Amino acid sequence: MVAAPSPANGAPSAHRRKKQPEQVRRALLDCAAQIAAEQGAHAITIQAVAAGAGVTKGGLLHHFDSKQALLAAVFSDLLEQMDREIDRSMATDAVARGRFTRAYVRACFSDRLLGERSLWAALSLAGVSEPALRSLWLNWIDGRMQRHFDTDSDPNLTAVRLAADGIWLADIMDKTGGLQRYPQNLEAVLLAMAGG
Repeated sequence: MVAAPSPANGAPSAHRRKKQPEQVRRALLDCAAQIAAEQGAHAITIQAVAAGAGVTKGGLLHHFDSKQALLAAVFSDLLEQMDREIDRSMATDAVARGRFTRAYVRACFSDRLLGERSLWAALSLAGVSEPALRSLWLNWIDGRMQRHFDTDSDPNLTAVRLAADGIWLADIMDKTGGLQRYPQNLEAVLLAMAGG
């Protein structure tokens, strides 16, 4: 084993370690997401996330100045993941009309079988009561609808997206019984209604 070089100024070697802010930030987001999925968004605390990610509370607060900022970052990260999932789905859909709606339906159903382990389920309830999260969601959906206005503004397609939202909300309200009450083939029904 090779010994680490001792610092010239006598400071501990940990202080000379190369900083990796993006990796630390990613670890904090992943830890917060895991806590939310396993215990619910209410369980996300500065202390729990810092300890889970192996950083100090000060280190966490360097990246996110409050619990609300951390929640917003986790929610934004989820929206980015949803964007990528929707874009991948749209790339394989040859029919322009309703392409975004079909991809949106698929995304809404993608983690349905996870039930109470769904991160979206955990953070969605927080989104209802947290104005900042609600604003992130509304900005995201408004941006997508502007982008896909020509292909997805038909009221019938809007009804399909709202139905997908309704099933998703129903699942959140009854995480264990939702799949029995609203079977998985509803995805196929909605996709057919959207022309898929």
